[in-house]
Amino acid sequence: QVQLVESGGGLVQPGGSLRLSCAASGSIFSSSTMGWYRQAPGKQRELVASMASGGSTSYADSVKGRFTISRDNAKGTLYLQMNNLKPEDTAVYYCNAAGFRWGPYDYWGQGTQVTVSS
Repeated sequence: QVQLVESGGGLVQPGGSLRLSCAASGSIFSSSTMGWYRQAPGKQRELVASMASGGSTSYADSVKGRFTISRDNAKGTLYLQMNNLKPEDTAVYYCNAAGFRWGPYDYWGQGTQVTVSS
């Protein structure tokens, strides 16, 4: 069983920064495509950024140039550095691990709240 535990959320003023972390248990981390998703109240969950096992990255247009996804395979940890935060970034942020190992898998963390407000 894989567990993903997010941390680092909180309240920040517009223009501020936060770094989210996602600690993964189990042995699948290094071979997984890891992603950060977010869900704002009344909206669908959306992909914010993802990083394949080989290191290629993808970002939502709304966060390009402001957010950076990274991973430390040795520590089994995924990060999301968020700079120049805007009120519209307010959401619950979720960590996701997806891949294939004797079958497809798709794991989610419990989420961490990010609130951008003055």
